[in-house]
Amino acid sequence: MDEEYDVIILGTGLTECMLSGILAVEGKKVLHMDRNDFYGGECASVNLAQLYERFRGTKETPAELGRARDYLIDLIPKFLMTGEGLIKVLVYTDVVRYLEFSPIATSMVYNGGKIYKVPSTPAEAVTSFLVGMLQKPKARSFFAFLQSWRESGDAQGLDLDRDPMRRVYEHFGLNEDTQEFVGHAMALYLDDSYKDRPARETCDRIIMYAGSAARAMEDNRNSPYIYPQYGLGDLPQAFARLSAVYAGTFMLATPVDEVVRDADGRFAGVRSGGQTARAKQVVGDPSYFGPGEVRKTGRVIRAICILHEPVPKAGADSAQIILPQRQTGRLHDIYVTCLSSAQKICPPGRFIASISTIAETDGDPKDEIAAGLKLLGPIDQIFVSVSDVYEPLADGTKDNVFISRSYDATSHFETVYADVKDLYRRITGKELVLQKRPKVDEATKA
Repeated sequence: MDEEYDVIILGTGLTECMLSGILAVEGKKVLHMDRNDFYGGECASVNLAQLYERFRGTKETPAELGRARDYLIDLIPKFLMTGEGLIKVLVYTDVVRYLEFSPIATSMVYNGGKIYKVPSTPAEAVTSFLVGMLQKPKARSFFAFLQSWRESGDAQGLDLDRDPMRRVYEHFGLNEDTQEFVGHAMALYLDDSYKDRPARETCDRIIMYAGSAARAMEDNRNSPYIYPQYGLGDLPQAFARLSAVYAGTFMLATPVDEVVRDADGRFAGVRSGGQTARAKQVVGDPSYFGPGEVRKTGRVIRAICILHEPVPKAGADSAQIILPQRQTGRLHDIYVTCLSSAQKICPPGRFIASISTIAETDGDPKDEIAAGLKLLGPIDQIFVSVSDVYEPLADGTKDNVFISRSYDATSHFETVYADVKDLYRRITGKELVLQKRPKVDEATKA
């Protein structure tokens, strides 16, 4: 703690651990601190006793659920898509070698009170029940445009950097039902606000989904999603391991009593007890900072459910199910995930289902996720939480205090990766360029 560092990082969530690994590889002297005695922060994977202690105030668990250590349950459930940015980081930093992944058996969408498989390719999409008969040729034209516009340069009179996605939908004549399928089941937006933003972001998301789905089909998989065996908590640990290989220093179970500033208000160090670690910059999750530095932007409802059978009618032991907001009368989508012993997160004969969405009322959170709960069948145990979502008030470039965003209700990691890229740009003044890291002998690296 008496040394001076380039960067101090507070919290071991995935965002912070990714930055710790990337900055350490680039030669930064990193001190990484966490008040908890475990990695992962809010995105940790916990055993059954830890889950009960967190939600019920006791480590005692029902005997019929089996051994507590046979469970690794994500506090914030998310899947990875094979073409998304986080996968690229895992590959280029070689962190992927610390992890093993399992495929998610199916991806489904809720429509008209039933669940249907999400098509894996644009060709499959235009033959799906989810796209109406009169919409199929229009949808085919839209997907053909997405597959060719980058190479041909023919944007058909559209300016994807200026025109909102709503304008693109109108150009191709896509109705509300087709827009719902494209925007929520493929582009994976939580609500319809994306329609009023420039269209390029949505088009890129659809192309990424289609590419991920195509690779999944090549591997004989039925969905574009994968999941790290033994839980998402292995992701931040893997990046922490990378940081340590490059001489990053980690201090768990270390209270952060004060973020110290100099006379000009710029970051100077972090005080823990009677010691102060000094550095040029600090990066941390919102829980380490006060009201004058972060603002609340909403609340996320999450429910963790322990089942003794897979989700009825999903036809698989692992699944993602999207409930678009129009189908439930809400303003935001509901996401349902289901995992099993195939992902090594629970014993055989048990299943872990999670539900997440944006809170829209101050009432009972179970009422807001009722449509998702109804899909699960018999629930043995349920644990419900409502978490505040925060974002930084400033970008950190003036005071060298860089604060990440809270984890949102989306079912994948694109928003996390976007936050990492944004933080990296603000911290270093340059864009994040992924480069294959050199091989390092972990046994001898100082």
